[in-house]
Amino acid sequence: MMRQRPLGFLISVWPLRSWAYLLSGALFGLAVTVSPAVLVALGVVLSVVGVGLVLLTAVVLIGLPVAAVERRRLRVIEPAPLPDPHGPPTGAGLKSWLQGRLRERATWRELGYTALLSLLFTGADLGAIVLLMFSGIVTTTPFIVWANGNETVMIIPGRAIADPLSALPFSLLGVLGLALSAYLAGLLAGAQVKTAWFLLAPRDDRVIELTRSRVRLADAFEAERRRIERDLHDGAQQQLVALTMTLGLAEMELNNGTPGAAELVTRGRGEARRALDQLRDLVRGIHPQVLTDHGLAAAVAEVALRNPVPVTVDIDLPGRLPGPVETMAYFTVTEALTNVNKHSGATEVSIVGRFRSDRLILVITDNGRGGADPSGGTGLSGLADRMAVLKGRLMVSSPAGGPTRLRVEVPCSA
Repeated sequence: MMRQRPLGFLISVWPLRSWAYLLSGALFGLAVTVSPAVLVALGVVLSVVGVGLVLLTAVVLIGLPVAAVERRRLRVIEPAPLPDPHGPPTGAGLKSWLQGRLRERATWRELGYTALLSLLFTGADLGAIVLLMFSGIVTTTPFIVWANGNETVMIIPGRAIADPLSALPFSLLGVLGLALSAYLAGLLAGAQVKTAWFLLAPRDDRVIELTRSRVRLADAFEAERRRIERDLHDGAQQQLVALTMTLGLAEMELNNGTPGAAELVTRGRGEARRALDQLRDLVRGIHPQVLTDHGLAAAVAEVALRNPVPVTVDIDLPGRLPGPVETMAYFTVTEALTNVNKHSGATEVSIVGRFRSDRLILVITDNGRGGADPSGGTGLSGLADRMAVLKGRLMVSSPAGGPTRLRVEVPCSA
């Protein structure tokens, strides 16, 4: 968002989330920086009594709790949870657990991340927070001078300020500093999130096989869905069509006979038509034929035409995408539009889709009241979980008062 809409980034909730992420990182990083030094010092001192080895081992394993905290702290910026890369212990007891953890590459990657947090990220986070605080103080210079009874105030060394009017240029400087602090916080938070995903995310063969098994499970569900759709289309739907035609012929025969019987036949034919319409809607909802025949752009355009809130669709793709990706994207759009109709009070929605770096990127924006919370039962958390099967990500920006913006990224090679 910062690169695509730099001004929109400043008035969104992302600067606040970035500052919160950096502030918590600075405080946590200071504690992480002090802890290893204390453990090493105690380990050297107590090595003569045999306890020091335990403390020195704790230094090696300090990355485990640090990584656990970082995975939770990432939720401030990243809606998708970062999975735990560690496997279950191979045996019972503390010794087996220690041996298993020391053999895992993830443990050493987490130790490397802890070193980066202590030596690099903590200082950078503190610098960004200091810039934010200083910019905030400089912005409020006229109020500070006024609160001091127009006495001379020195905010910047060597520059005395005697009245609020002469402090206005400093306020402008402070506003520019706040904007710079927001962009800096966004860049630092983004760099730290990418580093955390690189070092703390699972990367071993076990997770690769887990991903493949999830994909196989999704394929099995897709095959079962198509079987149900085929049975409904070729079985119950055809029987209802035949019933409707039979009742129509019976109605024609009875029109000149008993009026009561003709009325009952007419009523039965109407009920059969309604059942047929409901069945067709059900089949279309399971998997629309237009998605199978013409792809994602056409399917989303059809949904937009039926939506009660006006929807603008701008999906430009180079061609057909893998079936699971198209299905996931389609049902993400339908779920998002359902949420818009039920909760947002929006009067317009825009859907933009592009293909970038082997990834499908969908951005769904509405001008509703905002305040969408993935944990509030609106279906967003379920979408994020289902997207994780394809290694996709769902990012939600929904400040109070709107607008609500959903960004979906799904790799097409997953």
